[in-house]
Amino acid sequence: MCLPRTAPARRSLRTTLSLSFAAVAASVTVLVGFLSYDAAAHLVRVNEERIFSRTVDDLRSRVRQQRLDPVDYTPGDTAASGPRADLSRAARTGVQVLDGRGAVADRGRPRLPVGRRDRSVAASAAPGESLVRAVAIRGERYRIATVALGGNRGAVQVAQQFSDTEDLLEELQKRTVLFIVTVVMGAGVTGWWLARRITGRLVRLARVAESVALTGRLETDVPVAGRDEVACLGRAFDDMLGRLARSVDDQRRLMQDAGHELRTPLTSLRTNVAMLHRLDRLPEAARAELLDDLVSETRELTDLVNELVALAAGHRMDGEPGPVDLAEVAGTAAALARRRTGRTVTVRTAGAAPGGFAPVTGRRVALLRAVTNLLENAAKFDGRGGPIEVLVSPSGLEVRDRGPGIAEQDLVRVFDRFYRADDARSLPGSGLGLAIVREVAAAHGGTVFAANRPGGGARIGFTVAERTFDVPAPRTRNGSGSQV
Repeated sequence: MCLPRTAPARRSLRTTLSLSFAAVAASVTVLVGFLSYDAAAHLVRVNEERIFSRTVDDLRSRVRQQRLDPVDYTPGDTAASGPRADLSRAARTGVQVLDGRGAVADRGRPRLPVGRRDRSVAASAAPGESLVRAVAIRGERYRIATVALGGNRGAVQVAQQFSDTEDLLEELQKRTVLFIVTVVMGAGVTGWWLARRITGRLVRLARVAESVALTGRLETDVPVAGRDEVACLGRAFDDMLGRLARSVDDQRRLMQDAGHELRTPLTSLRTNVAMLHRLDRLPEAARAELLDDLVSETRELTDLVNELVALAAGHRMDGEPGPVDLAEVAGTAAALARRRTGRTVTVRTAGAAPGGFAPVTGRRVALLRAVTNLLENAAKFDGRGGPIEVLVSPSGLEVRDRGPGIAEQDLVRVFDRFYRADDARSLPGSGLGLAIVREVAAAHGGTVFAANRPGGGARIGFTVAERTFDVPAPRTRNGSGSQV
């Protein structure tokens, strides 16, 4: 499992995504629903109030401009354009008429309440004087405006029911809440479905990772589908497992080969060490030979261990990649080989531009070690002390010698770890020098090659990927055939 049993329970990524999706949808829906309802309610209320206010204002203006009596607003007025018809049609209002004493001259439907202030307005001498208030009639809410006809002739009461508007808004509010609940539930279901689709492959990847962690099997198949980020993660994970599997196999082979190669010098050392107990009884010549063997075998064992460490560490210990001048590396390795062997080592360049080679992308220390190993190999197998030549090209280099060459059946195996040809088993060495050259070349995107030279000798080298840096040109050389 991803978490130990003692760890507190945590929500899964799928649940988190579902809840987050539902929460965002709920927040947006509630906000939009609230704002929409508030805006709609405000518009409806303002519109109804505006219509009522316009009706009252028209009534005021009319009674001020004309001398009207209560009879003008009684049902006896059948004219389509009469004052009462215009008033009722304009605002779908109820109309009630009061006489000059404030008594009801014509009752409205429903009957509107008449208070002291209404009677005062009905008895007013100023036409257009009005009183507006809200009242409740039989559980319904109304706006009532009492407008004086003037001259103590009475007043007209206009009523607008706004409880039906509030009922409409209340129904709209219920529908809005129901819509919000429906959207939130739908968002939750949709979020769960989307989260399942999104996290399904992640869950499968997690199961594969847990299986690898529990079983240690790096050959487990990784599910990879699609082209999105999860698919990229799956491909990267699959590639990582492949690289780990190859690395484990390489380490296993290295340990097996190392154990096999170390066994021989250790056995020889143990035998010679056992002879040291009788060193004083050995002849002088045998004693000197024994000590020489011990020194030689100790040196060979030290070289073998050093080569194994270098091969196991690979190029990762050689720093970050950077621009490397192959010709400069070859010159440094040639100078080192001259000091160690006393041989003549020349460096030539082939195919160089007038400004010299462009640097390649690589690790200088690793490349220097590869060239050094090639030179040591050439010096070791050319026992006659002939000259050694290094040919540098823009994409790699090769070392040429005038030794006995390489047997045809050995050409394809000289870069294998611990491989030594039959005619080279008597020579010192671990059989790892050229294997390190192959590792360095592979780390730089190149390959190794080996062939025999016409006229005798061998040519062994490697290539690197031709990736250059935007750096100043290297120091100028004399062109092809110049000696470093």
